[in-house]
Amino acid sequence: MKRIIWAVALCMSGLGLQAQAGDKKPVFVSHDTVQKGGTLATSTAPGFVISINTRTGPGQVEVHDKETDTMYVLSGAATVVIGGEGVEMKPSGAGQLRGTSIKGGETYQLAKGDVLVVPSKTPHWFKEVSAPIQYYLVKVLEP
Repeated sequence: MKRIIWAVALCMSGLGLQAQAGDKKPVFVSHDTVQKGGTLATSTAPGFVISINTRTGPGQVEVHDKETDTMYVLSGAATVVIGGEGVEMKPSGAGQLRGTSIKGGETYQLAKGDVLVVPSKTPHWFKEVSAPIQYYLVKVLEP
């Protein structure tokens, strides 16, 4: 099992909050909102999105042209494949591709406390979800 230091997520979160502060607006998200999950904060200059997501099963392969995803696992477990080549990739939105699987790539077993950073243009796939997984996501949008 490969693990990445969770401090990276906190640093990315701090960068996002500084960007929001650069917009001259403070960011506060109450614990009630955080417990519900979903999108917690966004900004356009520079762009970021902070959310809490839950997955109960596998997903499609995703590739984001201009988004780096930093995930901090709050609970649950999943097998994620990163890199390699996406199979049957099709546009799913502006700067977004989705597909059915990945050839090659590196497999990570995610569990509570793990952090995973997926750079833009990198295929990534929640291949298996062995226990519903909830994760804090900081999505940094490149200009």
